[in-house]
Amino acid sequence: MCSLVQKYNVPGPRYTSYPTVPYWDMESFSGKKWENTLQKSFEESNSSEGISLYIHLPFCESMCTFCGCHKRITKKHDVELPYLRSVLKEWELYCKLFSQRPIVKELHLGGGTPTFFSPDHLKTLINGIFARADKAAEYEFSFEGHPNNTTHEHLQALYDVGFRRVSYGVQDYNETVQKAIHRVQPFENVKKVTDYAREIGYTSIGHDIIFGLPHQSLAHVEQTILKTKTLMPDRLAFYSYAHVPWLKGNGQRGYKDSDLPTANEKRKQYEVGKQLLAKVGYEEIGMDHFALKTDSLYKAMESGELHRNFMGYTASKTKLMIGLGVSSISDSWYSFAQNVKNLEEYHHLVNNGIIPIYRGHILNDEDETVRRHILNLMCRFETSWSSDHGFFDQLPNTVERLKEMEQDDVLKITSNAIKVTEKGKPFIRNICMAFDMHLHRKTPKTRLFSMTI
Repeated sequence: MCSLVQKYNVPGPRYTSYPTVPYWDMESFSGKKWENTLQKSFEESNSSEGISLYIHLPFCESMCTFCGCHKRITKKHDVELPYLRSVLKEWELYCKLFSQRPIVKELHLGGGTPTFFSPDHLKTLINGIFARADKAAEYEFSFEGHPNNTTHEHLQALYDVGFRRVSYGVQDYNETVQKAIHRVQPFENVKKVTDYAREIGYTSIGHDIIFGLPHQSLAHVEQTILKTKTLMPDRLAFYSYAHVPWLKGNGQRGYKDSDLPTANEKRKQYEVGKQLLAKVGYEEIGMDHFALKTDSLYKAMESGELHRNFMGYTASKTKLMIGLGVSSISDSWYSFAQNVKNLEEYHHLVNNGIIPIYRGHILNDEDETVRRHILNLMCRFETSWSSDHGFFDQLPNTVERLKEMEQDDVLKITSNAIKVTEKGKPFIRNICMAFDMHLHRKTPKTRLFSMTI
C-alpha cells in the first residue's frame, strides 16, 4: 500500500463537478445560454422529480483554519436580514424564468455557518422560499450546524419548517488539533446538540470528521472515532484535509507543511479509521462517506440511486440544482454557473434585478459522457461504456491509464467496463482522473488541487 500511496499521491480534483471549475470554458459561456439550459432542465424535470436548492450562508464569527469554503468573518449580526432579503430576491429572479411553481425535492443550507443566523431569521428564509414554491411529496431538507452555536431553538425552528437532517462539523476531539485549526469545541457540545436533534425528531444526524490535520496523530483519529461511537450518528463524512494554502480567503498559512502528517501517516489514519468505522457498524458509501444501514444514504446506495453534486452525496438525483447566495454554484445538468464571490457585488446585482452569476460552463457531448462515468465511479465504484459506441476506442490514453491501474490491482477491467477493487477505493480520485479529458489535454502549470491522499 505504501508504494501505491507514493505513486498515486498527486494533486487531483474531488470531482464535485465535471468538468472541474478550473477547466470551465468561459469563452463559450453566457448568462443567456445558462438561462436557456435552466429552463430546458426545469421543463424536463420539475413535475417528475422536482428541483434541488443549495443556499450559501457565508457568515462565521471566527476563522477555522482548515476550511477552504467561501465565508465572511464577522460578529455583527445585523448582516443577517439584508443578506436573506437578497437571497429571496435572487430566488424571485429564478422563479420568473419558470413556467410554473417549482417543486423542491432537496434543500440544503451550507456555509459559512448557517447557525450564525437566528432561528427566526432562518424560518423567514425558508418561508420566503416556499411563498414561491411547493414541497415535493418526499422532500429532504438538511443544514450544517456548528456544535458551539447550534441551539435547541435552531433545531426546533428548522424542524418546524420541514428539516429532518442535520450535519455537525466535528473534525477532531483532540485539543491540540482543535487549537491548530481554530475550532475548539468540547465533546460535550457535540453530544448536547446530537441529543437535542434526536429528542426533537431528526431522522438523520451526521458528523464530519477530518484526517490529515496539523498535529494530528493516528491516536487522535482513533480517539475521535471511539468517542463518535458513543453518539452513533446516522452518517459520517470521514474525509481528507485539503491543504490549499495558495487559495485566497482561508487561514491555512497559520501552520507549516511540516506540522501535517506525511502521506503515509495520513493513509494509515484513513485505513485504521475505516476499519474502526466498519467494526462499529458503518458501511462505506462512495468516497469518504459512511452510513448506518438504517440511513437513507445507505439505502440509496443499495438501490443504485446514490447521487453526487455540489452538495455532496445525496439520496436521490434531481436534474436541476440551483445555488442561491454568494459564491453558490448551480447545475442545470447541461451547464454550470457560479455566483459572484464578493458580498457587496452580490447585493448590488440582485437588487438591480440581475441573476448574479459571473462564470460557468456549457457541457458538450464529451463532457456529458465523461461526467456520467465519473459519477458512476464516485457513487458505485464501477462504470460501463458498452453503450458509448466506441467512444473510448478514440481515447487510447485513457485505456492505457486504466490498464496500468489494473496492474496495480486498483481496478478490474472487463468487457467495456471497470470495477474498483477494495484496494483501489482509497484511490478513487486517481481513477476518475484517468477519464478526465480536460486535465490530460491541458496539464496545469500551477497548483490547482489538493493532494489525492
